Amino acid sequence: MTHFTGHGEPLDARGIADAADLLGVPAAVLWAVVTVETAGCGFLPDRRPVILFERHEFRRRTAGRFDASHPDLSGPPGGYGPPGVHQHGRLAAAMLLDIKAAVESASWGLGQLMGYNAALAGHADAQTMAFQFCRGENSQLVGMARFIRSRGLDKHLRQGSWAAFARGYNGPNYGMNRYDAKLGQQAAHFAANPLPDLTARSIQLLLSYQGYAPGRVDGRVGEQTRRAIAAFRAAHQLEGGDDPDEKLLAELLRRLPEETAARDPSPDRGSATPPAVIGSR
Repeated sequence: MTHFTGHGEPLDARGIADAADLLGVPAAVLWAVVTVETAGCGFLPDRRPVILFERHEFRRRTAGRFDASHPDLSGPPGGYGPPGVHQHGRLAAAMLLDIKAAVESASWGLGQLMGYNAALAGHADAQTMAFQFCRGENSQLVGMARFIRSRGLDKHLRQGSWAAFARGYNGPNYGMNRYDAKLGQQAAHFAANPLPDLTARSIQLLLSYQGYAPGRVDGRVGEQTRRAIAAFRAAHQLEGGDDPDEKLLAELLRRLPEETAARDPSPDRGSATPPAVIGSR
């Protein structure tokens, strides 16, 4: 079975509320952070969490012993290759060398949290965090909120101190990408406008799992999303047109596999044994 293929449940109102409560901020501020600082969507269409494997972190955690034999996996910053499925291929190859170091050297899910920050996100270790993040975007968002609070950055969000937050979250070079300005702009936008439609966003993500192409998973219904909805309904002889609704969401959620379906079958060739089954831990 594919590494780290999980339940993949989409973000919902409970996840937003839990994360906002942890940080003590309104949902508009949380959405600003999600828009600017995250991957935007926590899963690939095959229900694996979005990751980025960092070879310089793997080098650091393995004392450079794989630099010569596996320069694509252990070396200086960069050399990422394309996003998506390719990153899981790199991770799987690194896990054959050292499981613990490999999982710690990838950034995971909606908030792209590095595996080595698992404790700050409220998890025992990187593997536990990764498997929890396979469950759904709620777990990913709450993990990000725990990380922000653990780093003491939540106070900057409550104060609207965007530069201070961006410095702590992105590092001293945050200004190069104008993270502070973008956060302020998005916070103002969401404070004055409707928040993303969670029903539509969930439908977009779940349609991607079914092999349709709804476009960006952002809770905004455009022509591409409408075409995907209409095609799914036609293929399954469902009533309705091209509008997202709760009945369609319930049908798509029904098609998700059982939560215990995700496994990591890789042999233990590193310094830790991965959990065999993802459950409701």
